[in-house]
Amino acid sequence: MKRLALALMLLPGLAAAEVTDFSFSFDGPFGSYDRNQLQRGLQVYTQVCANCHGLEYVAFRSLADVGGAALSEDQTRAYAAGVEVPDGAGGFRTGIPTDYFLQSAEEHAPDLSLMAKARTGHAGFERLWRGMGGADYIASYIAGYREAPACAPADFPGFYNIAFESGGFPPACRDGDGNPTVPGSWTQMEPPLIGDDVTYEDGTPATLTQEAQDIAAFLMWTAEPKQDQRKTFGLTAVGFLAVLAWLLFMVNRQIWAPYRPSRAAKDEDW
Repeated sequence: MKRLALALMLLPGLAAAEVTDFSFSFDGPFGSYDRNQLQRGLQVYTQVCANCHGLEYVAFRSLADVGGAALSEDQTRAYAAGVEVPDGAGGFRTGIPTDYFLQSAEEHAPDLSLMAKARTGHAGFERLWRGMGGADYIASYIAGYREAPACAPADFPGFYNIAFESGGFPPACRDGDGNPTVPGSWTQMEPPLIGDDVTYEDGTPATLTQEAQDIAAFLMWTAEPKQDQRKTFGLTAVGFLAVLAWLLFMVNRQIWAPYRPSRAAKDEDW
C-alpha cells in the first residue's frame, strides 16, 4: 500500500460516502471472528500492506491466541522468524514471538494497529447493534476506487473513491448550491489492492472484494483482539444478573408475604 495521506483542497459540503454493509461474522453481540478469514487477512497484510504500513502495537505471539488467527506455536515462531526486527543497537535480528510487528516503512503511512477503531461505517442506532463499522469502512474504502466521473477535470489530483468523503473535490462536480453531485471524494492513496494480489493458501478466490473484507477483518482483530472474550463475558454477566434479579424477586416475596394483606381483607376494607 502507498501512503494513507488525506487529500488537500477541501471545499464546504462534503459528499456522502457509499459504505457497504459486508455483514462480517463478528458483527453484533453474538458474532465472533472467523479464524480462516483472519489468516487470509494476515496473508494480505504480510504480502501487500506491510510494504508501507506497520502494526507496532501487535505482538507476533498474539497470532496464536484462541479467538484470533489461532496459528499453531510452530507457525507463530516461523512467522516471527521471517521478520527482521531492530536489535536495539542499530542493527537487526531474527524476530521471536514476543517481538512486535514493525513500524510503518513510509514516513506518512499511518500505523494500522488501531485503524478499525479510528474509522466508522455505521450511523445512528445501527451502532448499538453492529458497532462502529470500522471494518465495513475499511473494506468499502479498499474496494471503492472508481473511474473519475465525467464532471471531474482530467488533471484533478488524486484517485476517486466512493467511500472516502473527506478528500479533495473538484468544483465542477458540485451543483449550483455547492452540494456534491457524486458520492465520495478524491484520495491521495492509490488503490492498494486490485484483486489477485495474493494466492490464498486455503484456495479462496482472491477477488478484490474478498481481499478487502479479509484485510478489514484482520485489522478489526488487531484493534479488538479480545472482542470474542469480551462478548462472552458480557453475555455471561447479563445471564447472571437476570438469574440474580429473579432470586431477589422470589426472596422478596417470601420475606414480605406474611405482612401483605390478603385480597379478601382488602375487599372487606372497601
